[in-house]
Amino acid sequence: MRELTRAEEEVMQILWKLNKGFVKDIIELLPEPKPAYNTVSTIVRILETKGFIGHNAYGKTHEYYPLISKTDYTRFYFKNFLKGYFGGSFAGLVSFFAKEEDVDLKELEELLKNVPKEDSDEDTSNA
Repeated sequence: MRELTRAEEEVMQILWKLNKGFVKDIIELLPEPKPAYNTVSTIVRILETKGFIGHNAYGKTHEYYPLISKTDYTRFYFKNFLKGYFGGSFAGLVSFFAKEEDVDLKELEELLKNVPKEDSDEDTSNA
């Protein structure tokens, strides 16, 4: 998987929201000033080449849909971000934001308490 440009990500955000749509549907949800139809069509074709979207053809018209879920892309993007800016250290990321946003220890503990645990090896049985 490759990282998306800002324009590509903007189109993907709309397709994730719509689940499927035509170029005109994507343009409708883009902010003003609206880009030209051909511009959006080009971005969509690039996303298809990159393997992010697929299409169903109805004559000369194509309906596009995501092949990569928003969750999968978010996970990929965040791992690259963490690696690139914080040497892969989640602690480094948390420390950075704690300092930058002046988060106190109580707030940090509350945030961490609400983070869902994945692939936990903890035994939760009382037996």
